[in-house]
Amino acid sequence: MRVAVYSAKPYDVQFLTAANAGHGHDLAFLEARLSVETTPLAADTDAVCAFVNDDLGAAVLEQLADLGVRHIALRSAGFNHIDLRTAERLGIPVTRVPGYSPYAVAEHAVALLMALVRKTHRAYNRVREGNFSLVGLTGFDLHGKTVGVVGTGQIGAVFARIMLGFGCRVLAFDPYPSDECRALGVQYVELEELLAESHIVSLHLPVTPQTRHLIDADRIALMRDGVTLINTSRGLLVDTLAVIEGLKSGKIGLLGLDVYEEEADLFFEDLSDRVLFDDVFTRLLTFPNVLITGHQAFFTVEALENIASTTIGNLTAAERGEPLPNRVVVD
Repeated sequence: MRVAVYSAKPYDVQFLTAANAGHGHDLAFLEARLSVETTPLAADTDAVCAFVNDDLGAAVLEQLADLGVRHIALRSAGFNHIDLRTAERLGIPVTRVPGYSPYAVAEHAVALLMALVRKTHRAYNRVREGNFSLVGLTGFDLHGKTVGVVGTGQIGAVFARIMLGFGCRVLAFDPYPSDECRALGVQYVELEELLAESHIVSLHLPVTPQTRHLIDADRIALMRDGVTLINTSRGLLVDTLAVIEGLKSGKIGLLGLDVYEEEADLFFEDLSDRVLFDDVFTRLLTFPNVLITGHQAFFTVEALENIASTTIGNLTAAERGEPLPNRVVVD
């Protein structure tokens, strides 16, 4: 199968090429993001392999169909960036990578949490400048704190287990509670109770119409003063302007983000020599109690291997006309 791999980085080339050994797909790696302007690059291909910030709206899908593309392989778990109804109407099946490494994302959430709580990111910069003062670096123990886990799928469940290992009390909210989490001692409560009682809130949910801006001004108002908020899931779960107001008022004491609702124009690119035109994101960067990483929670060797092998497997199944267990279907 001839495949146009959009938004390809050196690590995509490395891991997809390795996974493709024995499958024989003709992979054309393209640095460009998929968009209306770059769709012609997929001419003479059978499939498109896309990442989270590629444009898979109706206009792009229409163009891909006209070019003869007959499969879209997402190398991600999320699929909110694709117009599934249009894809279905055009007869283009869409596959994804439903799970690659829950440990990678959960452990990164813990890394953000620990860096913020102990201010290691600030201490690192001080020491490199010869400043060994401890003033302003006071942290707090995680042991004994109440941690709220919003969403206890695979990633949320791993995060909950880690927090229990720190000696935390763990509350959770999920419409579909995990028997495993309950057996470990996680207490399921309503979202409002979780927000009111938790010292730390970590988000592990997909984006749906119900979860978009789940954390807004009203829900921030329910939280403890000085709450720590961590989001390694999806940027659209959080109303960024409301979070900025929460930071300014002190309601949010620490904020750790690996995702951002307008990240498509920022993340995965080197913009160090450019002016950032996103004033909201730039405002976030001014807070000393905010730590942001550029959507790297998934970025481990194990996760990249799993993403590549599943993606190649999806393409092979499509080429052979076999059932597609990872197909994304319209609700």
